[in-house]
Amino acid sequence: MSKIMLKNVRLSFPSLFKKAVFEGVESKFEATFLLNKDTQADLISKIESEIDSFLDEKFGKGKVPKSVKRTVFKDGDECDYDGYANHMALKASSNRRPTVIDRDKTPLAQDDGKPEAGDYVNAIISLWYSDHPKGGKQVLGNLHGVQFAAEGERFGNGNEDVTDDFDELEEDF
Repeated sequence: MSKIMLKNVRLSFPSLFKKAVFEGVESKFEATFLLNKDTQADLISKIESEIDSFLDEKFGKGKVPKSVKRTVFKDGDECDYDGYANHMALKASSNRRPTVIDRDKTPLAQDDGKPEAGDYVNAIISLWYSDHPKGGKQVLGNLHGVQFAAEGERFGNGNEDVTDDFDELEEDF
């Protein structure tokens, strides 16, 4: 298993401390990492090469079936999410809670409030192959760990502060 280090990437849709829940069903620990197409072109090229090498090792050079999807690495320009334009998006997950640490390598907990979506992180992932009747043949990412690097701008507008829209209450009702 070859591990891939992602440095200074933006964190999106993190479920690092609790497993993600979709439609009431608990899933996995997961995160998506955004790589800027202009400033991180070398890292993008390295990841694409790692995926090619992984598939060549799995099937033999030149024998990778055309039906294999590279689900792990998508063009952010094809996604309708805030912050994804001009980025590549790499998704990774794990059944086990990944290591989550601060800049100084101290462990982080959910109550620490970081890392959050929009922050910059370093991450360690590996690739794996799935041939499942529902998902088909695809390359996926296994999430090993995340290190908080720097606070980033939050995605979306967030919750609007409407405090001033309320009247101050003086009496109980």
